[in-house]
Amino acid sequence: MSSTPHLELLGAEPGADALTGADALVVGVRPGQDGADPVVVGGTAALGELAGELPGLVALLGGTGKAEEVTRVPTRGALGVPVVLAVGLGPEPAADAGAGEAPDLAEQVRRAAGAAARALHGHATHVVTTLSTLDLAAAVEGTLLGDYGFTAYKKTPSTAPTELARVGLVSAHGSHGAHQEPGDTSELTRATAVARWVAAARDLVNTPPNDLYPDAFAERARTLAEGAGVSVEILDEFQLAEHGYGGVLGVGGGSSRPPRLVRLTYRPANPVKKIALVGKGITFDTGGISIKPAANMDHMTSDMSGAAGVVAATCLAAELGLDVEVVATVPMAENMPSGTAYRPGDVLTMYGGTTVEVLNTDAEGRLVLGDAIARACEDAPDYLLETSTLTGAQLVALGSRTPGVMGTDAFRDRVAARAVAAGDGGWAMPLAEELRGDLDSRVADLANVTNHRFGGMLVGGIFLREFVADGVPWVHLDIAGPAFNTGGPHGYTPKGGTGVPVRTIAAVLDDIAHHG
Repeated sequence: MSSTPHLELLGAEPGADALTGADALVVGVRPGQDGADPVVVGGTAALGELAGELPGLVALLGGTGKAEEVTRVPTRGALGVPVVLAVGLGPEPAADAGAGEAPDLAEQVRRAAGAAARALHGHATHVVTTLSTLDLAAAVEGTLLGDYGFTAYKKTPSTAPTELARVGLVSAHGSHGAHQEPGDTSELTRATAVARWVAAARDLVNTPPNDLYPDAFAERARTLAEGAGVSVEILDEFQLAEHGYGGVLGVGGGSSRPPRLVRLTYRPANPVKKIALVGKGITFDTGGISIKPAANMDHMTSDMSGAAGVVAATCLAAELGLDVEVVATVPMAENMPSGTAYRPGDVLTMYGGTTVEVLNTDAEGRLVLGDAIARACEDAPDYLLETSTLTGAQLVALGSRTPGVMGTDAFRDRVAARAVAAGDGGWAMPLAEELRGDLDSRVADLANVTNHRFGGMLVGGIFLREFVADGVPWVHLDIAGPAFNTGGPHGYTPKGGTGVPVRTIAAVLDDIAHHG
């Protein structure tokens, strides 16, 4: 995983020595009223004599305080840092804004901190931030995630950008002392752990498929899990055949690199509940015989984002010591066209005996997930949360940044709320009953797709529901767009793997640990 900079909690009014040696001081600004100069928000004591002049200087340099706008203001010796980085938070959050309609204060801070870290990436090793006076955990997450860079395949050290090594966090109240360790504050410890495991998921997603094929992915998962104190079981292709995992074997049969199924178990001393996690691990998806167009097929290196999120979130739960038992079932396969590939028209016998007629081999994710969900339900979980880059229809319905959340109503709404609060976003979607009949097959229990394109994201959820045991509250989280950023970086989100939905899963597990 990426290294984490040293974090220091500073007092609410840090002295000059706290700024000495820093490359920049980060402050938050909001738009002024009726065209007035931007307003500095929080931590103004750190600015010293510059506090009164800064709004005018920001405006003079073209800054307005709009969200994620970064304005560099030279201090010319007025502070112990050479530059103040004024980063826009946007307008004050509206009290009546609906969930997910506009960023709340925590998400504004995360995005501003991320924008600042990106602006400083490669130019600074030591910064001090006053965004922490608004929300400490959000400032830490945003800074660490904004500083993320994937450099494993770059020439080093000449082309690898410099990352932050030290971050000073101005506190909102009182004085913590300039030398207090991050471990002294649970909020800081948790935010650091969350950011580190989000970065671990990003690393997995960004690793190219020639190096992250099913067996390699399984071994990477083993290394991460064992390092976090999580037990691991890996089923190879022979064990998958012995136990009847027809979906995983069917999808993986076209590749020279056979599939795997990884089982991770975190079991604390006195768990409140047991949660099953399932994540789609298609290490590369060509579409198989129903091959995809060549344009943008390279994005399919991200088709294992759900699996990466589940592996990272399970390890994060163990590191945080959450009082819930977590059992993750992660199918891994490569969907390739070849003489041994499964075909449209094939019928697969899934784990547990359900038969599925394959009408399109590019609807492969639901096949491996059907196996995994059926197996996960044998553990008698209290809840089941599955996540996957399942459908392009998710982007059509909700865009590239909002996951679709489907499942049993109460748990679906609970997960959607936690997803928004965590910063991953999410929107509760219905599973319309009239769509179920469109999955009827002429020769099998189910078809893997319908003969039309309507409600494609919902149809994927309805298919998966067929494999969930009766009485188990469950959620399907479609992250097809949010898991992989194909556009420009924004806030704390880089190009490529985003780490969605690690924070959502962690927030849901934490919520269950505290409220059952």
